[in-house]
Amino acid sequence: MNTNVVEQRLISTYLQDDYLLVWIEAFLIDRKAQNMSKGTIEFYQCKLKNFTNFCDARAVTNISQITPSLLREYLLDFERGHNPGGCHAAYRTVKTFMRWWEQEVEPKDWTNPINKVKAPKMSIEPLDPVDIGTVKAMMNVCLNNLTGMRDKALMLVLLDTGIRASELVSLNLEDINPITGDILVRVGKGRKPRTVYLGSKSRKALRAYLKLRQDNSKALWITDEGERITYWGVKMLIQRRANQAHVKTPMLHAFRRFFALTCLRAGMDVYSLKELMGHADLQVLSRYLKQTNQDIREAHNRASPVDGF
Repeated sequence: MNTNVVEQRLISTYLQDDYLLVWIEAFLIDRKAQNMSKGTIEFYQCKLKNFTNFCDARAVTNISQITPSLLREYLLDFERGHNPGGCHAAYRTVKTFMRWWEQEVEPKDWTNPINKVKAPKMSIEPLDPVDIGTVKAMMNVCLNNLTGMRDKALMLVLLDTGIRASELVSLNLEDINPITGDILVRVGKGRKPRTVYLGSKSRKALRAYLKLRQDNSKALWITDEGERITYWGVKMLIQRRANQAHVKTPMLHAFRRFFALTCLRAGMDVYSLKELMGHADLQVLSRYLKQTNQDIREAHNRASPVDGF
């Protein structure tokens, strides 16, 4: 029998069946075909791996075996060791996959079980920004050598632009203008490019770092060996500087929160702030804006309707 005919029959058999692992692989291929970022693909892979492990432990191998009860059990099981944000991400991933499969296959006499499962509640508590005293202490332990000037400039860029750490490590030398401070983020979340900006102090620190560069790497941030620094490399250098300064290690995302809150307090409108941070809507931005009672009191003093008579 012709090999191509055999292969076509095998493919046809797979498409007619609803093997969970086969369709998850097809789903990931579809995400790649849509030119989604590497980080997004890895996110789907990780979350769906958790789901398939759960299903495998319960002898669930086919999509038709998935029920609303099974999905609820999975979310309850996932809650152990994960915060509300992580649980919501797990739900969103399974929901996206299940609805993709429904649209792809259009099965008859089948009701998507995810439609009967409510999303886990998300905490609406605002997120804390990095403490600026902590950052200053970390910068004070940076020496005037390549790694020291790199780490200092890197922390200032995080504070001054609010870019994500994943965006930071993707920057190339061609993406920045160290004179004007313009930085082109080519691949932001959702693959949407945007431009962010540096103030004079950050530009000066960045130029000081670049003057010490004697390599041919196109990457903006490099290791001692001249290789592009990774996301985990940034986490490690932040931890190392915090240990040297004897301060608590800040989370990378806390730099982004500092940028958002500081810009808001300085009078920046939320729409400009949304664009600088690369958010699709204002709802996500609201979690970064942890205003104090003093912030709100001062805002009222500036805008009091009665005092304006």
